[in-house]
Amino acid sequence: MVQVAVMGHGVVGSGVVEVLSQHVESIAKRAKEEISIKYILDIRDFPDSPFADKFTKNFEDIVNDDEVKVVAEVMGGVNPAYEFTKRCLLKGKSVVTSNKELVATKGAELIKIAKENNANYLFEASVGGGIPIIRPISQCLAANDVIEIAGILNGTTNFILTKMIRENMSFDDALKMAQQLGYAEKDPTADVEGHDACRKICILASLTYGKHVYPEFVHTKGITKIALEDVAYAASWGGVIKLIGQVKKLDDDKLDITVEPMFIEKNSQLANVDDVFNGILVRGDSTGDVVFYGKGAGKLPTASAVVADIIDCVKHLKARKYLYWSDSTDSIVKPYEETSYPVYIRLESAIDKQTLTEKIKALFGEVKFLAKANAPENEYSFVTGEMVVAEQQNAIDELEKNGIKILSVIRISDL
Repeated sequence: MVQVAVMGHGVVGSGVVEVLSQHVESIAKRAKEEISIKYILDIRDFPDSPFADKFTKNFEDIVNDDEVKVVAEVMGGVNPAYEFTKRCLLKGKSVVTSNKELVATKGAELIKIAKENNANYLFEASVGGGIPIIRPISQCLAANDVIEIAGILNGTTNFILTKMIRENMSFDDALKMAQQLGYAEKDPTADVEGHDACRKICILASLTYGKHVYPEFVHTKGITKIALEDVAYAASWGGVIKLIGQVKKLDDDKLDITVEPMFIEKNSQLANVDDVFNGILVRGDSTGDVVFYGKGAGKLPTASAVVADIIDCVKHLKARKYLYWSDSTDSIVKPYEETSYPVYIRLESAIDKQTLTEKIKALFGEVKFLAKANAPENEYSFVTGEMVVAEQQNAIDELEKNGIKILSVIRISDL
């Protein structure tokens, strides 16, 4: 029998306890060992829980108990999760986690400590909840050079955008609905400003390319400025707006990585990933495009991924899983200002259309103007060709110097 501990008894932690306790026999068959929960760490009391005798408020009980071989960290946040994880690994205990913030900010260090202490640090649940993605990239697609990864990595923002696209609902109303349904937190900043998606694409990029990509290296833009007018122009263009996390390896071995709203063509495999679902596209040189799809969060989907990692650790108590990347600096990422892509721009101008068109073409080259029903007389939108971001910004600045109000700037994807 292998004893495990669960740190945190919130949504995911309680799900982990539920899955482990309700599937004892099937889990034992897969792990080749019976798995028993010895401790559940939480600062709260749960007197009515059937597991009341397993609760502790003292982390030292877990770290100093040599019987505990695997620890599930499902606390969230960096502190105290980082200290607790580090100390467990230093003791030779394997740790599994759903904590994307911790993996994205401290992953390189914690993986190194695990390696040095013949333990494992596994984090399948940190990206995509119950969607398998970490194992497929590290094992199933290992024979490929991964050219690119791009995905809808946050269910909350995808739900909001879906409501805006399908039901013409404003951002504020869609966010309020997401909160009422439990898809968005009371403070939704991490979701709607793109930070959650950023952490996930950082983990995927680090795993795929072997160097730690920290969130601060990544240009990140959320969906709070997306208006219904932009949704309508995207439809006129032939697509939809999605919040995309994307990373590509360039010819000079630098990474082009970003999180931002993008126009996606309707025939893209990601265009019809709606509501709270996630979709992750992995482009390999041998496989071509492979897409992983499912609910990216939720109690039991995420818990199932955590428990799968626990089983993996139990099967490898005396061996290491090869899951590794090294530390790095921001030099591995191409500066965002130097990247290039087409862009959609919506503006407001009192200048006559012919003069405005000439000015736009002089600054942006050939552009395609878009139209939508009931557009205000002084509102215009267009799509540029591929341009370096710094040159885009210079052109936008020039328009603003001429009294033209820029309402929206959104990337055009090539997915």
